[in-house]
Amino acid sequence: MSNLNSSYRHSTPQIPSNSGSSAGVCMMNTKWRDEQHPSFINFIASFLSANSFRLNFVPIAPDCIFNCGGLSVAFIFVTNWDCQNCEPIFSRVKKLKGQFANLYVVVSLPTKEQNDSFVHSYFKYGMELGKPTFVPVQDLEMGFEKIVKIAHSRGTCKRQDALSKLKAERKQSVQGMDNFLRVVTSIPGIDNHDANALNQAIGSIEAIAKASREYILENTDLSADNAETVTKFFRDPKFYLGPKLN
Repeated sequence: MSNLNSSYRHSTPQIPSNSGSSAGVCMMNTKWRDEQHPSFINFIASFLSANSFRLNFVPIAPDCIFNCGGLSVAFIFVTNWDCQNCEPIFSRVKKLKGQFANLYVVVSLPTKEQNDSFVHSYFKYGMELGKPTFVPVQDLEMGFEKIVKIAHSRGTCKRQDALSKLKAERKQSVQGMDNFLRVVTSIPGIDNHDANALNQAIGSIEAIAKASREYILENTDLSADNAETVTKFFRDPKFYLGPKLN
């Protein structure tokens, strides 16, 4: 089991959240769990619970994977840096960075000797800055708190991007409908109700232009005169090129 480098806090820090619902799911490697001190696993469970994360133990390749805000973020958490045998760590990092688009490596380095060893080894084994991102920490608690904060912030950004995209799509849809109504209600005798009926039953302006008088009568509540007007508007040059009075 990993050495304990700090005493665990009595109070559990919480990550700000805008919702009382579940913040996400933490899937933890069962083998990694078994290598840790039980007190540290208890801290992890309490910290996740306090921040509305569910914890599952599963046989996965990384040490943990967070599903948060529709985004999966994988972590390698090195809790016991061995200055004499760090090559396996970097071999594992190189393997997993090709499998996970969002991978972070958190390394607990409580002593100067371990920190110096990490810096030397980082360049020795050809790591690229940010590919993946390494996060050195001074103790285990800080390391796991960093992990949760990274996962939460990445998930929040993903959620905000999705919301922004949805708002943009809604705005575009509204603008498209406004343009549709503007064109269709320019047909003499056609009001907003008729235009909405045509949109729901037939669809686009292109589809309406191809629809026959009979098809319009069968699928909408337009009057026979208005259905005739619509077909003439799109097909009779003398009609759609003539002056219109609203």
